[in-house]
Formats: sequence, C-alpha cells, structure tokens
Amino acid sequence: MKATDDLQVRWWNLEARLVERFGKKPDLETVLFLVGIQEFGEIRESFSKEQKQDLMHIAVCSLLSQSGYYELEGTDADGWPHFKQLKALPAYNPIEQELFIKDHVLLYFDKIGFK
Repeated sequence: MKATDDLQVRWWNLEARLVERFGKKPDLETVLFLVGIQEFGEIRESFSKEQKQDLMHIAVCSLLSQSGYYELEGTDADGWPHFKQLKALPAYNPIEQELFIKDHVLLYFDKIGFK
C-alpha cells in the first residue's frame, strides 16, 4: 500500500463522518470553509464572497501552521485572525498540493478529536 492510498482511505473516512454530521458529502473547498469557520470562531447566518475567501485562507494558514509554515500573528479589531508566513511552501503540482492540504486537514481533525 502506498502512502497516497492510506491518505485516500483516511480522507474517505473523514468524508463519511462529515456526511453523517452534515447530511452531504463535502468537497475540499467546503472542508476548508468549515475549518475557517472553526478557526474564526464565529458562526454567522451568511458570509460575503470575500469573507468566504478569507475563511478559506484562514483555514489554509491554520492547517499549515501545524507544520511550521505559518504562525498566528494576532487578530484584528473585527476578530479576524492574521498569519505570518515562516517558510516557503513546497513547489508541488496541483495534485500534490491537494494531497498536501488533505494530509494537513486530516491531522487537524485528528487533533481536534473529530470522531
């Protein structure tokens, strides 16, 4: 079994748990949006398009902070977190980038104890 096979199996397991929780299968962007909301810490009835993009950015920074790529600098007056990049991201092709992010998503959900 290759490492990518294990990653895929773990991803499918996470998707299954998210389907149980939310009633539909999320794509990676939706998962990033959920992580962004979790990290922002405020659930709202709706977010603007720009805020949704900001939430996904927060998610990526939070996820990659687990491996030392970013660190939280603080929050602004509106409660939005801001990150500082600490090291360059790996030069991956799009498929490798997706696997890299998925691996960090899985680590994040394990860390927060999502069962």
